[in-house]
Amino acid sequence: MGRVTSDTTATHAAAPRTPEPTDRPPVWQRRLRRFGYAGRPTADVRTRLVAPFPEPDGRVWALLGAGPHLARRLARWSGWLGPLLVTLCAGVLTFWNLGSPRKVIFDETYYPKDAWSLLQYGYEGTWAKNANDALLAHPPQILLSPEHSYVVHPPMGKWLIALGEWAFGMNPFGWRFMTALLGTLSVLLVCRIGRRLLRSTALGCLAGVLLAVDGLHFVMSRTALLDLIVMFWVLAGFGCLLVDRDRTRARLAAALPTGPEGLVRPDGEVGDRLRLGWRPWRLAAGLCLGLSAATKWNGLYFLAAFALMSVLWDMGARRTAGARHPFRSVLWRDALPAFGSTVVVALGTYLASWSGWIATKGGYYRDWAVGRKGLSPDISFSLPFAGDVHLPRFDLTWLPEWLRSLWHYQTEVYAFHTGLTTPHTYQSNPWSWLVLGRPVSYFYEDPKAGHDGCTAAEGCAREVLALGTPLLWWAACFALLYVLWRWLFRRDWRAGAIACGVAAGYLPWFLYQERTIFLFYAVVFVPFLCLALAMMIGAIIGPPRADERRRTIGAVGAGVLVLLIVWNFVYFYPLYTGLPIPRSAWQNRMWFDSWV
Repeated sequence: MGRVTSDTTATHAAAPRTPEPTDRPPVWQRRLRRFGYAGRPTADVRTRLVAPFPEPDGRVWALLGAGPHLARRLARWSGWLGPLLVTLCAGVLTFWNLGSPRKVIFDETYYPKDAWSLLQYGYEGTWAKNANDALLAHPPQILLSPEHSYVVHPPMGKWLIALGEWAFGMNPFGWRFMTALLGTLSVLLVCRIGRRLLRSTALGCLAGVLLAVDGLHFVMSRTALLDLIVMFWVLAGFGCLLVDRDRTRARLAAALPTGPEGLVRPDGEVGDRLRLGWRPWRLAAGLCLGLSAATKWNGLYFLAAFALMSVLWDMGARRTAGARHPFRSVLWRDALPAFGSTVVVALGTYLASWSGWIATKGGYYRDWAVGRKGLSPDISFSLPFAGDVHLPRFDLTWLPEWLRSLWHYQTEVYAFHTGLTTPHTYQSNPWSWLVLGRPVSYFYEDPKAGHDGCTAAEGCAREVLALGTPLLWWAACFALLYVLWRWLFRRDWRAGAIACGVAAGYLPWFLYQERTIFLFYAVVFVPFLCLALAMMIGAIIGPPRADERRRTIGAVGAGVLVLLIVWNFVYFYPLYTGLPIPRSAWQNRMWFDSWV
């Protein structure tokens, strides 16, 4: 065990205490210190519960010519001015020429059409085989019939895409509008989340800049697919949990007694027994995570990971506040409300997303349960020495027919997803994702000179390639190692939170390595890669207490890295937007054979 103190008698309390050998850290801690392990911090309890934001510094604004009063005011506003400026730049970049290419690219052949059908019928209808060409004709034609079609993703993301179509019409700009808007807002979320997580406006804005210049996030923001919508709701849920963490720990700090020296002291009664009360931000997190799962099912992994992370945060807060039995306290006082605020709210949100299918009668499997006896699912498993065991089935006819029909639909969709092994040209194994082994080509044309904006005699290439900015992703690989080191050996909860976001979006795909999966699924954890990289860059710059020479060298190194990443995004920009470039220039950008 670590250091223990006792004040059970007045005699012992008054006597001077001589350090004993047992006061030393245990052997395993002393060995881990060779790798940079740091023990539990000894700062004031209030500071340990809620790390303060640094005081805004107006020197930068003063150097730019602002007067003292204006410089102080701008410094106070920088927590919002900086993120909003980064978001504005990201928005201009994303929305610029959003309707190009004027084509139905990659899986846009599914989701925009399903979204339009939801607007018309409340469920997904059937489109004619030549519907894509008809949509892009002059004048456009919408070849949609009310006959239901089989779809394998929940409707929430398609409802959002439908908002853009309702506002701007059934055209490329209309069906890409909402993903572009959510992609832009995700940059704002990362700036604010990074600021709260790292307690630095500069590092928060840097994380937002990195997200804005990531090629995969950029392409997905300009394409009407579902994965970026999942990413947005996951990020929003993570941000809500961060706010909830700060507010909950502040409530604990306010309840702790203050000693004669003015420092907040831990108190076992407060740590063990204080009820943390109404937590609207955790409810909001449950709503956001439910919306992510109601877009694509991989949002469920984030729901499970973040709900557990939130409970562990509560346990750490109670331990810091002085709880003698933090696990027991969390189990009795926090676990059930956390389950209700996240899992139950998310489940209700998921069901609500199917309201169009429920309220109408034309959806696929909508009337499957009509006239059927409602039996529970047939569940079987194998046991050693017992063989196959079948659980008894019981009557569920008392449940509403729509609910039994929806349950059957979900089981069919699950069977489809787990059994999808059809080979695809651009499928990739998750082992190759972080190094960008096999990006996905959404669109490709090779116009001749004088056609479609091509001015090169050799001919041109136009491509939309779902490829992350290479230098950003490769640097993020090192950042992930740094984050893991900092979490394991420095006991930094911030690094653990970032690692949790990456793990929830990345590791589950290793369970389905035989399934047909693609690199663009990784967009859901790209914001956490950017946060990890911003955290590592902060370490490169150095802590505020470091000397000027160390900080200068670190700032130069960090600046060079960021500029190289921005340059790398600019270099690949034609491949992200489908701009025509000479064929030789396109070939120069194919750094690996697997990118072709």
